[in-house]
Amino acid sequence: MLPVFTSFLQGAFIKGSVVDMVSLQPIKDVTITIESTKQIVHTNEIGAFVFSGKVPLGEQILVLSKVGYVTKRYPIIVNENETVSIFDMTLERVVPEIEELFTISLSDDELDSDASESDNISGLLASSLDVFQRTVAFEFSPSFFKMRGLESNNSTVLINGIKMNKFYTGSPQWSNWGGLNDVMRSRELSTGLLPSSYNFGGILGSVNITMRPSQVKSGARLTYSSSNRSYTNRLMATYSSGLQKSGWAYMVSVSRRWGDEGYQDGTSYNANSFFASVESVINENHSLGITGIFTPNRRGKSSPNTQEVYNLKGTKYNEYWGWQQGEKRNSRIKEVAEPVIMLNHHWHLNNKTILNTNIAYQFGNIGSSRLDYNGNDLVNGLPEGGGVNPSPAYYQKLPSYFERNFSEDLEFAYGAQKQFLKYGQINWGHLYEANILNASKGGNAIYALYEDRVDDKLLTLNTILNWELSDHTICNAAFNYRNLKSENFAEVLDLFGASSYLDIDGFATNIDDAQNDLLNPNRVVKEGDRFKYNFNFLAREMEVFVQTQFRYTKIDFYMGARINNTQHQRDGVYKNGGFPDYSFGKGKTLSFTGLGVKGGLTYKPISKHIIDVNAGYITRPPTLQNTYSNARENHSIVPNISEEKIATVDASYILRLPFVKAKFTGYYTKITNANAISFFFADGIGGDNAVFVQEILQGIETNHLGGELGIEAQVTQTIKLKGVASVGQFTYANNPNLFLTTEANDASKEAGFTEGFKDFGKAYLKNYKLAAGPQSAYSFGLEYRDPEYWWFGVAANMFTNTYVDVSPLTRSSNFTTDFDGNPFNDYDEELAAELLKQERFDDYLVVNLVGGKSWKVGSKYIGFFASINNVLDKVYKTGGFEQGRNANFRQLRDDKALETPVFDSKYWYGRGITYFMNLYVRF
Repeated sequence: MLPVFTSFLQGAFIKGSVVDMVSLQPIKDVTITIESTKQIVHTNEIGAFVFSGKVPLGEQILVLSKVGYVTKRYPIIVNENETVSIFDMTLERVVPEIEELFTISLSDDELDSDASESDNISGLLASSLDVFQRTVAFEFSPSFFKMRGLESNNSTVLINGIKMNKFYTGSPQWSNWGGLNDVMRSRELSTGLLPSSYNFGGILGSVNITMRPSQVKSGARLTYSSSNRSYTNRLMATYSSGLQKSGWAYMVSVSRRWGDEGYQDGTSYNANSFFASVESVINENHSLGITGIFTPNRRGKSSPNTQEVYNLKGTKYNEYWGWQQGEKRNSRIKEVAEPVIMLNHHWHLNNKTILNTNIAYQFGNIGSSRLDYNGNDLVNGLPEGGGVNPSPAYYQKLPSYFERNFSEDLEFAYGAQKQFLKYGQINWGHLYEANILNASKGGNAIYALYEDRVDDKLLTLNTILNWELSDHTICNAAFNYRNLKSENFAEVLDLFGASSYLDIDGFATNIDDAQNDLLNPNRVVKEGDRFKYNFNFLAREMEVFVQTQFRYTKIDFYMGARINNTQHQRDGVYKNGGFPDYSFGKGKTLSFTGLGVKGGLTYKPISKHIIDVNAGYITRPPTLQNTYSNARENHSIVPNISEEKIATVDASYILRLPFVKAKFTGYYTKITNANAISFFFADGIGGDNAVFVQEILQGIETNHLGGELGIEAQVTQTIKLKGVASVGQFTYANNPNLFLTTEANDASKEAGFTEGFKDFGKAYLKNYKLAAGPQSAYSFGLEYRDPEYWWFGVAANMFTNTYVDVSPLTRSSNFTTDFDGNPFNDYDEELAAELLKQERFDDYLVVNLVGGKSWKVGSKYIGFFASINNVLDKVYKTGGFEQGRNANFRQLRDDKALETPVFDSKYWYGRGITYFMNLYVRF
């Protein structure tokens, strides 16, 4: 032990810097502690630090620590009237084995861009932080848990400083970098409102993934993985040259993931990933790099189902597939192929200022396939006979439909049940037979497989400045520009033996309304042609961000601000028959201005106890998704549209003892003036027929209130215990405005629509729970790490307060009003309250196991990991939504009176027992 001197010298200094052991690049935010006094400072943007004022004399220890690096202790000697200078101290990166395992298993296996299916990974990229963040990423995410009840568009993801969130949804397209785990290990994370050096971020935080070859140790890695979740096999290979004496560095990574079927029936998976990056460190002030990413992937989707369907076919049932020539063929295939190329320049203007300038171009396509059919005969004999819905789980094919409509003769229902149990999948052969027969009579195809396509071309330019104003003050600033042209259309993929398909709306009531493009009436299309709809989104965003951080021994604080301008415009290529006056050409240019301010304070009375408070107010433009009511057919925008407003505050108490670390956070977020748009067939809104509508919910307010606790205790040198709790209450805070739009045809006029528009007033949603996954979740876990480099862990996770997504239309004036505009004369308020009660799912417990072993063989490292999720094979619902077809009291009452409702809610179930195994060699 070195002696500890208790005398101090006024005015003495200890200064130095910290760099990465491999890349020799400066590391910011390293915590530097004088061990004998607990005095703490942090490195700045260029990795420098200074202790000023009273510093202890004699032999001392500097402790260097940062998440993601191995903690180091440096001995120094402080003499009277001298300044200690200790520059270029090094820290070595480390990836904890348990983090590496779950980064692999989640980022490839769970991520998908469909919000309804997997918008549950908002905490994934923050997985290397405290125990709460890790538990959210590893244990809670598979149960559709959403941090603080918020969508993933409240977080920002950047790669090399380039914003990757999509214009359309505001969320990241996770599959754009799937399979590139080995080159994504360098991440700078900011949780919640905490400051980021790159951008303002969202209220869930931001992450910048750095893919710079000069900052990666030289070496190669081979990985094989096996799973029964989404894919069954994966191979990955990565090589990094390290920084060469010539100043050049490069890194390449390739991977393939594949499987005929995942856990859900009929969910094929086929994905390849390619990454290459070259960087030239020109001199100590400049580096220039170019990076290319291409991760084409195809995956089969799975369907939500009613409880009737699950009871008959089990929780793995998927209605989207059927047998074709002995193989399972899925009608709903999602394909993503969006390469991105980026050029990055880092310029150290001086030892206190860094300027990072980036250019990126992303292009390619996203496609989602589905079946189409002409559902009836139109006038003038245009189609040669209508088809029926090919879905095997279509409500008119299920036993409940026959029980309701033929209640006196249940033989029909019994026959439907037998048919569904025996077959219950898409009959591809029938589609071919129907099309070939109609074609033989000179007609067109009745059925077609088509793809909803989005072809984006996105240019991003930005520059990021990090400037150390003084020993205690750091300034961050950025300018960001993005320009998007997004082509949106439907494309014919397969005509099942026929050669042509009539491009009309088969559900329209007259021939003019039926035209998808009045400029090309009664157009006949072939495979590979665009049809149905065709339009472009033109969008532009400019943003300026400034932030100042102040750091002192006892207190840190920061202030940040952002202003951005976003413009949206729709450009119609087709002149839709239902909206001839406002569907073709360019629509109105919409301009929105977003503002954001945030600030926070961290108080450190002593190093073991920290208090952290953050607050922010943000206005943000609506996304493209929530701007246009039905962009596929017309220019119509959401009524009274304006910027969404968010106010949020959180406060944390952090405890850091030698063997116990804990953090408790309380938070409150209020979101106002939000919009939501959904599409469905609605019965009971006037008239005798179901009408396909766009439901616009405008002016939504939500409350997000809760607390988060994470604690971990190192009981012995080998055993660690952890406990995590997230308790939340996420509710609608008002009764938003409800509008429906549809085509201006005879059916909509009969239902009381004026030019395809109907105002339903308020949707009475106040105090209903948000469908944000489990609103409360708890975890208790144990981890054992043996000195011989093997380890295992077990975690028990309890999920409570999960609710179905309610139908706004059912909770509007339409529910109490008859077709003649008068209240129902048999309306029963007590029964209505029971019918409108929000369904709460059963609470459930999920137990997960994980373990691994690593070896060093010569200069090579070999590692094996395995995890088993839901070892108790618990059956549970993770989410669901009410169908909007029963839109009034009588229809909902009559349907719920049945033993098996026809239009019951549709649900998603969690997976049963699943496994993931991973073997790698690093050399």
